[in-house]
Amino acid sequence: MSEIVSSSTASNEPEFSVSEISFAIKRTLEGSFERVRVRGEISGFKRAASGHLYMALKDADAVLDAVCWRGQAGRLGLQPEDGLEVVATGRITSYPGRSKYQIVIERMELAGEGALLKLLEQRRKALAAEGLFDAARKRPLPFLPEVIGVVTSPTGAVIRDILHRLSERFPRRVLVWPVLVQGEGAAEQVVRAIAGFNALRPGGPVPRPDVLIVARGGGSLEDLWAFNEEVVVRAAAESAIPLISAVGHETDTTLIDHASDRRAPTPTAAAEIAVPVRGELLVQVQDLERRLTGAAGRLLSQRRNEVEGLGRGLPDPVRLVGELSQRLDERAERLDLAVRGLLRQRGQEVAGLSARLSDPRQQLRRAEELLTDRGERLAGALAARLRQSGRELSEVAARLPRLAARQVPLRAQELVRLDAGPRLVRALEARQRETDAALRELGRLLESYSYHSALERGFVAVRAADGAVLTRAAQVAAGQALGLEFADGRVGAVAGSGGAAPPPEPKPRAPKPKPAPKPGKGRPEQGELL
Repeated sequence: MSEIVSSSTASNEPEFSVSEISFAIKRTLEGSFERVRVRGEISGFKRAASGHLYMALKDADAVLDAVCWRGQAGRLGLQPEDGLEVVATGRITSYPGRSKYQIVIERMELAGEGALLKLLEQRRKALAAEGLFDAARKRPLPFLPEVIGVVTSPTGAVIRDILHRLSERFPRRVLVWPVLVQGEGAAEQVVRAIAGFNALRPGGPVPRPDVLIVARGGGSLEDLWAFNEEVVVRAAAESAIPLISAVGHETDTTLIDHASDRRAPTPTAAAEIAVPVRGELLVQVQDLERRLTGAAGRLLSQRRNEVEGLGRGLPDPVRLVGELSQRLDERAERLDLAVRGLLRQRGQEVAGLSARLSDPRQQLRRAEELLTDRGERLAGALAARLRQSGRELSEVAARLPRLAARQVPLRAQELVRLDAGPRLVRALEARQRETDAALRELGRLLESYSYHSALERGFVAVRAADGAVLTRAAQVAAGQALGLEFADGRVGAVAGSGGAAPPPEPKPRAPKPKPAPKPGKGRPEQGELL
């Protein structure tokens, strides 16, 4: 232990060490100021890694160091910060290691309501700047929730008022999460309750509430301060379940009121906001039912009158259908007669045209005779032309003996070389062959168009007494005289009254062999149409 070294001169004053003096001062301070309340403004606040809080309390003339140990820091109920005017309760002591005296804070509270309001306003502006109070964040409340979650004290009158009001208006299932509503730890419990309700899963063992009510009765600003804490405000703003705040009386306003989806002036009013009145709903439903029934009856009556009015303007459907049926029968009968008349007319035209057609063999014979005559005339004309050319050459040779003497041998040689006579004969024969081939093609085409080819195959043309061709059995009457035209001639017949058995089918005739085409520049062979 260090000692105070006295001077060389003798003295009766006692000598003390530094520690003795320091601890003496410490005992004196602690004995004189065992418990004090000090009011001042917080300055130089800091939180050490150990959890202890260090700060200074100052006023206009002095500064007092302060410390709050870690065990007491969690129970202050107030978050210290620079510039905050507070009233600190504790004991005065000294710190010998630095020759300093300080107050060890055990409890802290704001210095008066004005300081609280100032802090409240500053916090409100900061949270509003973050957008936590925007109207766009607020969610609509469900019209009729199945489950209502209530965050409040389980022992107060608030929960009884809420339950009583819900039972009067519309009984619903209520889940209560008990919390402290003031004092130390109240804010943390409210935050855990809101987060706990939001953590419930739909369809789980504990039903998830459709709406939350955070409620507390009236009190002073200090009593309601837990609902002004920043953590509570953020929890209310981040809640996925619509939240109703009902803190204090109608004149009390806390920051949770700004962040909630709906503010109720009282806890009882929160119950009224959460559910409608069952009796009023029944009356409203009955009124709507009555109005709906009346409107439906009036609409049906109006539509019935309209249909009846339109029905009077319509003709009788039975009469209308009868007239249309009669018109349809008339048109069908006229159409049938017109078709029969048209077929009869076309049959007569075909019969007349076929009667005017000559036999293809006769036409071929006439064409061959004409061709033979033309060939003979052409050959005579050609011979006459050759004789005339010879006479002309003889006359020229007689008049020009000298020229003839030199040119006749050349002309004779040229005539021999050109061989004009045989070439003309060959050209005439080729032309005749082409004409014969064309005539044969026309003959075959004419035969294919003529009904005589059908008669050759075993068919018979039936004609009336006037020569008209009959194409339908309905055109023949019993006992009517008929003419039957075969391939080799015509015979008469009389129609009977009953049908005879059909004759046996004739054996197919072997097709005639087609003539081989002749050589030459003839047209390509054309196939038969039938």
